Amino acid sequence: MSVEVGQILEGTVSGITKFGAFILLPNGRTGMVHISEIDDSYVKDINQYLKHNEKVKVKVLAVDDQGKISLSIRRAQEPSISFEERLAKFLKDSEERLQDIKKNRESKRGGGYWRGRG
Repeated sequence: MSVEVGQILEGTVSGITKFGAFILLPNGRTGMVHISEIDDSYVKDINQYLKHNEKVKVKVLAVDDQGKISLSIRRAQEPSISFEERLAKFLKDSEERLQDIKKNRESKRGGGYWRGRG
């Protein structure tokens, strides 16, 4: 079985380092998931996300000339919400932020200025 970019495969965690995890693929080859490709959130300690011999789904990102396989766990996950839902949420959040900025600006302007009499 050849490994092709874009494929989603199930593999087994065969090793964990500070910078990533090694995954044994069904064809017997090993690929690596960089720490930035483990989860959408910030990953400080890979051991909090993966365990040795755990089965994981991975997406093949690249295969270089030496045969090194670059993998991603986070990109292999099914998106939990559709693009349209994400766009609607983004637009709603943006509108709320704009309203907050406008309110903040108006409150800083005040109703006029104070004249001291002296």
